[in-house]
Amino acid sequence: MNRKLIILDRDGVINQDSDNYIKTPEEWCAIPGSLEAIARLCRADYRVVVITNQSGISRGLYSLNTLNKIHQKMIDELHVLGGEINAIFFCPHSDEANCYCRKPKPGLFLELADRLRCDLAGVYAIGDSIRDLQAALLSGAEPILVETGKGQLSIENIGTGDLDAMPFFSEGKEEPDIRDRLADVPVFPDLSVFVDYLLNKKVDC
Repeated sequence: MNRKLIILDRDGVINQDSDNYIKTPEEWCAIPGSLEAIARLCRADYRVVVITNQSGISRGLYSLNTLNKIHQKMIDELHVLGGEINAIFFCPHSDEANCYCRKPKPGLFLELADRLRCDLAGVYAIGDSIRDLQAALLSGAEPILVETGKGQLSIENIGTGDLDAMPFFSEGKEEPDIRDRLADVPVFPDLSVFVDYLLNKKVDC
């Protein structure tokens, strides 16, 4: 694979998150600097992939058609800045479905690796929730936490040991060491600052 790969969560990393879900294109609002950061990644020859939980579909809060319209708005706004998203993987299920594609399980990460015929070692995966970090670790990717979205709460929960999205499973095997590895995940204020670090190596973790 010639092009470098980077994985982004959507809500709380690219756009403002909401406890009431992002249900319409009008509710989707980019975090300042996030789309510009993606465009810079594209200019640096990164392949950008989004992996996102979208349980609002199974909850009946919005349809697949509406989700496509939300993503089209994101793609259109990014295109104006000269960037693109190469693929969007999403899980439409709720926790109760106990599917393998919903983060913190690594199903969509592993599907991406299978499609690209590569492993995810050394591939950065940026998220704002503990679930994002867990899925990245279980898939072999390198997790990065941002303080936007649920990031501040995630930092607090990691610090106190109050972790959600338990237990940790990968291919049927419990991996309790993931809990300990969360404390070592690098933290950045937002996606833009992380991209500054990645491309310029001028910002410390």
